[in-house]
Amino acid sequence: MYNLSEKIMGMNSNTWERHANPWSVYSRFTALPLLCLSIWSREWLGMTALFPVILTIVWIWLNPRLFKAPKTLDSWAAKGVLGERLFLQRKSSPIPSHHVRAAHRLTALSFLGVCLMGYGLWQLDFWATLCGVITSMGAKTWFFDRMVWLYEDVKQHPQSDPESL
Repeated sequence: MYNLSEKIMGMNSNTWERHANPWSVYSRFTALPLLCLSIWSREWLGMTALFPVILTIVWIWLNPRLFKAPKTLDSWAAKGVLGERLFLQRKSSPIPSHHVRAAHRLTALSFLGVCLMGYGLWQLDFWATLCGVITSMGAKTWFFDRMVWLYEDVKQHPQSDPESL
């Protein structure tokens, strides 16, 4: 699932470098609320709501490409992106299993939030949508913070047995 997301987004090493820019990371927090608003707008825009939905999808795809690669990689945002890359490469470069377990749990929690959000959008239930967005974004932010931790662990112990970290 993780690698599929990377493929759909068309991420390559240049895109990943640009995505490590804090502006890219923080502006990406707008994606899910914008998508919800775009889908909800069907209530008053009808079928023309497809236009804001398409614009939001374009924004999601463009975001990692819009900003220059950062000059330094010492920000929380950059470390999180670097950790995500390490996580995606875990089959060829093993990482500590506790990070993998945490990532899977947080992804599952985020998915539950997306399901609740989807239900809320389908039913036009504001509270279900809001709770779903908060759950999904909270879990994704926690996941991202966990990727910072992963990056720091690997950076401090590059030659260690991953299970010893």
